[in-house]
Amino acid sequence: MFANYLIGLREGLEASLVVVILLAYLVKTGRQRHIPAIWAGVAAAVLVSLGFGALLTFGPKGLTFEAQEAIGGGLSIVAVGFVTWMIFWMAASARTLSADLRGRVDQAIAAGRGAIVVMAMLAVGREGLETALFLWAATKAAARDNASTTAPLLGALLGILTAVAIAWAINRGVLRLNLGTFFTWTGGLLIFIAAGVLAYGVHDLQEARFLPGLDRLAFDVSHVVDPNSAFAAIVKGFFNLSPAMTVLEVAVWVTYVVVVFTLFIRQIRRPAAPAGRPVTARTGTSTGTTGDHATAHAEGTAR
Repeated sequence: MFANYLIGLREGLEASLVVVILLAYLVKTGRQRHIPAIWAGVAAAVLVSLGFGALLTFGPKGLTFEAQEAIGGGLSIVAVGFVTWMIFWMAASARTLSADLRGRVDQAIAAGRGAIVVMAMLAVGREGLETALFLWAATKAAARDNASTTAPLLGALLGILTAVAIAWAINRGVLRLNLGTFFTWTGGLLIFIAAGVLAYGVHDLQEARFLPGLDRLAFDVSHVVDPNSAFAAIVKGFFNLSPAMTVLEVAVWVTYVVVVFTLFIRQIRRPAAPAGRPVTARTGTSTGTTGDHATAHAEGTAR
């Protein structure tokens, strides 16, 4: 559940901050009439994400076992690719996120109301699609391990609710959160979680006979460690490791963690670009948004 809580928290906070920035900028520039278009785009993004999740859940039913495992393994690897890209994108773009979004808002307003809806839908929908894909992989892995398939969904829901509460508190000025530090730490943890999902994807492809080595176990400690014990739950929650893993699974897990974590450390240690002109905090109107106060935080104040 912890891994999925973290996914929901991070993806939910990204999406929530995007909404906060968009609304705050419209309020600050006196263009509140476009706020309904932002919410329409957010609603469309939620519906598309739910539809995508339903397609992933019910689409493969009726196929052969090998076909289902092949699809599951392939989509798990795609999910890892999306999450890996998201980790590095946020590490590189957190400081300029607000400015980029404000530029997109200006362009969308110039193009018309429909463009505003599409812009908001794409900005929020990316996180929604990534979350749906990652959760589908997590529930499939839970089903394979005979674990609860509702726990991943519950964990992600709690993470999303926490993210919304954090974004609301930042927006209201109740909470001051160093987003640069937040995304750095969660990014590091997500690398281990993504490595586990990648290993699960490899295992699915092995069961589909697409990859060899299903009968070559690197270790099997299921007779020593109870898969249902608290220790096994902690290890699985933090590192996504299973009591029994094949040689190829372990090799993929270790390679991914070593390579991606090394690149991630290099990314976050890279000197930041010169900061722009300081932004003055300014309270928004009765819509509940704040002006540059929320915007300054959403730029990922990793300073």
